[in-house]
Parts: sequence; structure tokens; C-alpha cells
Amino acid sequence: MDATVPDSTAPRQYWMSVMAKASGGEMLNAWNDLSTRPAYRFVKAPETGLVMVQARAGGSGQRFNFGEMTMTKCIVELADGTHGHSYIAGSDPQHAEIAAVLDAVLQTCDAEKAVMDEIIAPLARRQAGRRHTLETKTAATRVDFFTLVRGEDE
Repeated sequence: MDATVPDSTAPRQYWMSVMAKASGGEMLNAWNDLSTRPAYRFVKAPETGLVMVQARAGGSGQRFNFGEMTMTKCIVELADGTHGHSYIAGSDPQHAEIAAVLDAVLQTCDAEKAVMDEIIAPLARRQAGRRHTLETKTAATRVDFFTLVRGEDE
């Protein structure tokens, strides 16, 4: 259960993914545990809307519109002018706000390591643990099908 940044993923994509997959409660707890909170203003306050989800037939075939899902987005600006963005599945304005602020903070060299260590790494470890638990439960119910060769078919 490694919670380090994968080599194939840019660091910002990684932390945005971790924050988007976290629950609103986890983000609020992480925010409350943060040693220093930055001053920020809303460029675009959290707003919830619908986005169209596309899929591919058979996973690799032609694209089609699968349906709509709710998403909350937010954009903030720190005092130094750094912008932070967030896109969160569902309707949770507080989660979107916290994720946007942390995105902006993580882009500043001064606080990146501290926030990665205090917030992103623990969230990633919890997510990896949940994923491992789910995979273990799924593996326990796995059925291997095989074909027997009958003697007369030889």
C-alpha cells in the first residue's frame, strides 16, 4: 500500500486526484488539523452543476453519452496571486473550497512539503487501505472458470 506519488503522474494531478477521492469529512478534518491556514478569496465560489459523463462501448469502442452526474467546482486565489482549482463529484461546497485552497497552497514552494506530509500522504494511505480491503474482499469471491477437454474431442 504505497502512498507515494507515482512516477507516471504529475504531482499536481496526483494531489488533485487524492483530494477529489477523499470524503468531505476527511477534507474537513485535514483542514482543521492544518497548522497554518492561508488567506484567500474566491475567484469563483463553490457552485454545483451537472456534467455529461461519456463512456466507450466495450471499453474501447465508440464514445456515447452515458449520463449526467453532479459536480461542484471552486476557484480561489491566495494573497500571492496563486490560483487553486477543484472539481469534486457530488454536491459538497465545503469539500470543493478546501480542495481549491489546498491546490493553491500546494503550488507554492514554501508550503508544498508540509501540506503533502500533513494532508495528502495520510489521505492517500487511507484510500490505498480502502482499495486493498475492497480488492481482498473481491478476491475472496473470485471464481476461476476453466474448460475440461473431453477424451473424444482429441
